[in-house]
Amino acid sequence: MRVLVVENYNNTSLGQVGAAIAEVGGEIDLCKPYCGDALPVDASKHNALVVLGGGQNALADNAYPYFPALLDLIRDFEARDRAVLGICLGSQLIARAFGGHNRIGGSTEFGWQEVSLTEDASEDGVLCDLPDRFPTFQWHDDTFSMPLDAVRLAGSAVTGNQAFRIGRATYGFQFHFEADRPMVRQWSESFAESIAARQPNWASRLEDQMAQHGPQADAAGLTIARAWVAKI
Repeated sequence: MRVLVVENYNNTSLGQVGAAIAEVGGEIDLCKPYCGDALPVDASKHNALVVLGGGQNALADNAYPYFPALLDLIRDFEARDRAVLGICLGSQLIARAFGGHNRIGGSTEFGWQEVSLTEDASEDGVLCDLPDRFPTFQWHDDTFSMPLDAVRLAGSAVTGNQAFRIGRATYGFQFHFEADRPMVRQWSESFAESIAARQPNWASRLEDQMAQHGPQADAAGLTIARAWVAKI
């Protein structure tokens, strides 16, 4: 099993998705197109695609001119029935690739927040084993409308579209289920200045928030990661 991972921003990583891929002996090809790496021309050499998050928005083609080619690649993986996973910015790009409308700003969430599953999620192979509501880590300002053929799977009080599926195995997740407690701690250190600008007391709240929400969020995230990997 070969999984193409597209990194869009410095200091992001696979987190629990990487752990789930490692459990089944999968091999990862990491591509950093924002650093000049060339994207593959198609999906022929990989069994699955993961598109990670980033601080930019999904319409930033001028600053990130590889975005249109990435949209084509996402569509090629889906057309070949190969599993696709987009997280945060990745989910926004999947929505764009299939005709969803990207809304820049107006949907700000940060920290562990509760998401709620839809009725369709109860029959979805990736989300069916999760509780109806659970905490998960959020860090975004943007959102999107559902692509025409997408199945909406989760929402929150702030952002109605938190997860969706297209076809058999193309999934978009606005929330950072991959971010377990060690990753959140790392982000809190690496991006301390930008976090403080939006959450001035985050550093003093981190340990309490981690203790209160981390165990349940980590368990839900690993369940999602393993179930998506099984779709490969």
